[in-house]
Amino acid sequence: MEKKHQDLQQGLLARHVMFIALAGMIGTGIFKGSSATLNMAGPSVIIAYLIGGLLLFIVMAALGEMAMAFPGSNVQNLINKAFGFRISFIVGWLYWFNWIIVIIVELLAAGSFLQFWYPSVPLWLLSLLCSSVVIGINLFHVKYYGELEFWFAGIKIIAIIAFIVLGSLILFGFFPGSSPDALSNYTAHGGFFPNGLEGIFSAFLVVMFSYGGAELIGVAVTETKDANRVLPKVIKGTVWRVIFFYILPILIICGIMPWNEVTGEDSPFVQVFSTSGLPGAAHIMNFVLLTAVLSAANSGIFATSRTLYSMAQSGEAPKGLSKTSEKGIPLNGIMMTATCILAGVFLAYLTPEQIIGHLMSIPGFTIILLWIAICSAQLKLRSGYTRKPGFKVKWYPYTTVFAIAALLIIFVAFLFNKANVLGTVVSVGTITTLIILSFIFKTEKK
Repeated sequence: MEKKHQDLQQGLLARHVMFIALAGMIGTGIFKGSSATLNMAGPSVIIAYLIGGLLLFIVMAALGEMAMAFPGSNVQNLINKAFGFRISFIVGWLYWFNWIIVIIVELLAAGSFLQFWYPSVPLWLLSLLCSSVVIGINLFHVKYYGELEFWFAGIKIIAIIAFIVLGSLILFGFFPGSSPDALSNYTAHGGFFPNGLEGIFSAFLVVMFSYGGAELIGVAVTETKDANRVLPKVIKGTVWRVIFFYILPILIICGIMPWNEVTGEDSPFVQVFSTSGLPGAAHIMNFVLLTAVLSAANSGIFATSRTLYSMAQSGEAPKGLSKTSEKGIPLNGIMMTATCILAGVFLAYLTPEQIIGHLMSIPGFTIILLWIAICSAQLKLRSGYTRKPGFKVKWYPYTTVFAIAALLIIFVAFLFNKANVLGTVVSVGTITTLIILSFIFKTEKK
């Protein structure tokens, strides 16, 4: 009787998969991280987002191609197929580790947004409440989870569209107090490239972290109905929507206010809404920010539990993590993730002031490594396809090689950036530990 509960359920529809991926990408990265990238590069940060969007498209195309060539295989399965146990073990656990950090950051951010209304309640308690909500959502049957995430993510997507419309009206003088010259802020205050090419290059680190989450499509593929028909449409749609949701808002922010007046204290989105003079604008935007980070955390729990399930099936994680409930939910994986979230909330209890800043210096590292692994897997597997995929990367292998080279350059820059000392130490220490563990697990498996 236990056997029939060992498989994940294929209950996700095309719109669910697209919104799960969008939910993973549209969170703290755009609503909070945009202030960091603007401070690094000024208006020229748009170039970094465009180049990042191009790399995103290549990675997604490579992932979609492989998923169609090997039906029923998710990211973890594909990397294992290409490079074997050890690389798959290292990449899988790095990806899990990355999402654990991101989930904790998103939930702590959610707690901080709730403090806007409940300033006397401690951060750890509000974050614990938010954690309980998203963990509970992930215990539903996957089709209900997909439906909830569809509407959850929809709130922030509608908010960004509203921001684009409202921001455009402010930019072109339809609100009192609008700038008489709509284009002046793009060239004033040091010009379009106030910090030169170095500023654009520095911003890449945050941009890549912000775009991280697109690979959730490759995690969700084994729970998607009619994946071969759905994937190409979802991949193309997701990439264009993400570029749209990042680049247009930043263009608007740069036009409405000088880039050097964007502070890290408030989201640039809140600053722009305040400019409109609309009553209750701050409360509305705070609600949107809250749903945005909860949605991203929700997607993160989905990603971590499914990654653990996949690794357990291939012997890269304890076998107990491959067991599912009667609803087809990887319950043990969700509980393991929940335990790590509680540890993060406890850190907020110990150091409420510094914890979010410290944790934010770590992610980005594993997203770049994962994207390199996906592109490298495509180079390795392309010649061995047993079936012809209906969706292929154009100008192969040049596009894939370009993506790998660009990602490696960004990765090296991450390692030697003085601002990322803590992230580098933690990340290098983590990968060194995983390399050692991969030999131990490989030996035990034999």
